[in-house]
Amino acid sequence: MKRIAIYHLETLLWIARLGTFRAAAERLNTTQPAISARVRELEDRLGIAIFRREGRRMVLTTRGRRLVQQCEPIWAGFEKVLLEASDFSGASGVVRVGSGEIAAASCLPGFVQAIERDLPGVTLEIELDLTTRMLQQLLSGTSDVVFLGGPVASPGVRTLPIGSVGLVWLASRATVEAGGFAQALPVWSLPANSPIHGAMLESIEANAAPVRTIGTCNNVRTLVEIVSGGGGAAVLPETMVRAEIASGLLVEVLPRPRRKIHFEVAIRARERDPLVLELFRRAGELTIEL
Repeated sequence: MKRIAIYHLETLLWIARLGTFRAAAERLNTTQPAISARVRELEDRLGIAIFRREGRRMVLTTRGRRLVQQCEPIWAGFEKVLLEASDFSGASGVVRVGSGEIAAASCLPGFVQAIERDLPGVTLEIELDLTTRMLQQLLSGTSDVVFLGGPVASPGVRTLPIGSVGLVWLASRATVEAGGFAQALPVWSLPANSPIHGAMLESIEANAAPVRTIGTCNNVRTLVEIVSGGGGAAVLPETMVRAEIASGLLVEVLPRPRRKIHFEVAIRARERDPLVLELFRRAGELTIEL
């Protein structure tokens, strides 16, 4: 058998993980033609077809899928041995991290600082988004580690709990002094696919609060500015508004919702990359500030 290079197997496994030649090229910091050339070399040296074209897509053949299944544990073990030999200090690569705004404002900065200190060769690419989209990105392979509002129930995801955050109903002092929910108020919330939105609806029903309208915004800091300016009331994560409560800028206008928002760090259930697994382990030791 003609010699096969390590980069041939690495290329094959990243195509299988991410689903496209283009995504694998971005992950491996090369070009799509280079990825295609590596695949052709591997097929020539093995004497089998690993991919076949279906329309505009390239999909694994039966023998290609078998090859991936057999190579994944071998490759993961190889990477793990090398990284553990250096106590991960020599680890390098790009890890894509997704986070919600609440996690980004609490535990994420410390996590980033620890990675920069302990794993200086690792680059983190961080993107803030809502839980639903982050879960989609994780499952599609465009994110590696994500911090989600949970609990998350998906067979394709592995999670670790990192704490809970309480919620609080707030409005401006002027709104509360004018009677608060004694009259119908406009209510503001994160979008409907956020767990905070569901907690808000439950609390409105439990308190029989009269609501004029329910507006949405996907940014907590913008919601704070809206309600502090007299734009109604909102359910907000208590950890992010302590300063506004302490200063009197915002005042509690209804009893606090019973439901807390639980947070989890998540990776793909079939993740085999030792570096991603190490970051997942480290992230699982974090605690969202209560």
